[in-house]
Amino acid sequence: MSDHATTVRRFWESTEARDWPALTALLSPDLVYETEQTRERVRGPGLLRLFQEFPGDWHVHLRRVVAGGDAASSIVDATLDGEPMVALTFFAFDATGLVTRIEEWWPEPYEPPPGRAHLTERF
Repeated sequence: MSDHATTVRRFWESTEARDWPALTALLSPDLVYETEQTRERVRGPGLLRLFQEFPGDWHVHLRRVVAGGDAASSIVDATLDGEPMVALTFFAFDATGLVTRIEEWWPEPYEPPPGRAHLTERF
């Protein structure tokens, strides 16, 4: 397994465990996270707050990871308040192996939950 595949596995394991220090150790301070469905962009450590403040009872389980070069992708089975959904996530890495960019795709477009405007930019 490539180092990037290992990083993606750790990313999702840390996220599910709500182990924010472990997740932080994987992310570049210059991280850019985008989700196309809500047209939101989060920069740097705002991603941790986005995850911490996400409403509802959510869980993620990594189904598959593919990695090569300076990129990786994953398929994640997620639940939000018991409702199943699937996410496709694309990761880019810097020369040190830190995650610099995350592009996430959820099944349906939706408006972002209320109360996140202080964490995101709409695009």
